[in-house]
Amino acid sequence: MAMPYPLEPDDSQMRELGEAALSFVREHIDALPDSPASGLEDWEGLLEAFRGPPAEIGGELVPLLDEIALAGSRSFNTAGPGYLAYIPGGGLYTAALADFIALGLNRYVGLWQASPLFVAMEQSVIDWLISLFGYPSEARGILTSGGSMANFSAVVTARRAKLPEDFLSGVLYVTEQTHASVAKAASLAGFPKRAIRSVPVRDYRMDVDELRVMIRDDRAAGHRPFLVVASAGTTNTGTVDPISELAELCELEGLWLHADGAYGGAFQLTDRGRSAFAGIERADSITLDPHKGMFLPYGTGALIVRDGDALRFAHQSQADYLQDLAPDGVLPNYNEYSAELSREFRGLRVWLPLRLHGVGAFREALDEKLDLARVVYYALIQTPGFVLPAGEPDLSIVPFRFQPSSISDQGELDDLNARLLALINASKRVFLSSTLLEERFTLRVAVLSHRTHRDRIDEAVSIIRECAASLDSR
Repeated sequence: MAMPYPLEPDDSQMRELGEAALSFVREHIDALPDSPASGLEDWEGLLEAFRGPPAEIGGELVPLLDEIALAGSRSFNTAGPGYLAYIPGGGLYTAALADFIALGLNRYVGLWQASPLFVAMEQSVIDWLISLFGYPSEARGILTSGGSMANFSAVVTARRAKLPEDFLSGVLYVTEQTHASVAKAASLAGFPKRAIRSVPVRDYRMDVDELRVMIRDDRAAGHRPFLVVASAGTTNTGTVDPISELAELCELEGLWLHADGAYGGAFQLTDRGRSAFAGIERADSITLDPHKGMFLPYGTGALIVRDGDALRFAHQSQADYLQDLAPDGVLPNYNEYSAELSREFRGLRVWLPLRLHGVGAFREALDEKLDLARVVYYALIQTPGFVLPAGEPDLSIVPFRFQPSSISDQGELDDLNARLLALINASKRVFLSSTLLEERFTLRVAVLSHRTHRDRIDEAVSIIRECAASLDSR
């Protein structure tokens, strides 16, 4: 495409390019209900073509869009109604519009003076999250690239608040159900593996009595307990740790309590979510991912911290070349609240959908996901041969195993469930994933796409039952 300047299309060219891209996205979304839930066939044969270097002379957009469509077809369809595997990023259309606008304007929001009103917009989003969890006015937060970076900043903040500069005697407490990003965050924050304690679980929830004993024993051995990570909805089973009891213990022992609600935190919008998270307002920090429970594009996480000064103290640094810019004050300098100096304007992709749809639309969608998970649970618990080890779901994840009475050997049952998963996913109408619970191969239904409704859940249950029956009859 010839342009007046090599990188600057004129008005008509911008319109032509924009309309082609808009049509591409619209057609993609329109096709989602009938698109395969996953499509990884034959991708190896296409790999070299997609690895090729760019040409010296540019091309046309439409053929490039065809390449993009092909690449998208060889992937998990995370935006579709049948994606019930890993926790999805919903990709709201209105959030895509927000990103288009934000990237087109290309304003910098790491330091407030560079774009004060956009910083105020992002701050309004964070303030709303802070109020959602009942935090005080001195609380602060940051939008991150996801839960992993939010958990990392939470560990760093807790370390700076609770431990001396020589912090290697510090220990933190998780469970086998805690998200793997927490252990990674601890490692990146400088802690050796021996500093990470795994607390036993009871019904997949942290055992507070066991934690109390471990803290006492660690102190007696000369260690410095400083952090407990509670799960506000685990990735494996969707279960919620006893946050209120953990808050009591952490206050008594002087430990930092971090609640990892990357998956589940948005359910705070619902009555059932608030009930499940009772006591979460007493946590020192909370991770949540709007790209999960608020159905936004990947790359939208959040951390809020009760003591905003602690978050800032853990991350701020000085640079002479920034001396001309205003300090943190009426508006925040976000570079002082996270590891990032350069950062995208994430706030608009949260602000615009909230303003366009209203908070009630998100609450209604989340209540629907809670209902749909219970549809799966009650359908399977009433079907002979199925075992649901986590019981009625706390949130929207339903783990299950198929255990026909004719098989008792655990190895055979694991193999049977692996074959069941493959059969279910071969339908292309739904896509599930697996995990290990008590070292047993277990399937998971994770309901969190805004495009998943009762019709697809009923279809998923039928597929699960039919596939299981076909294996049982062999």
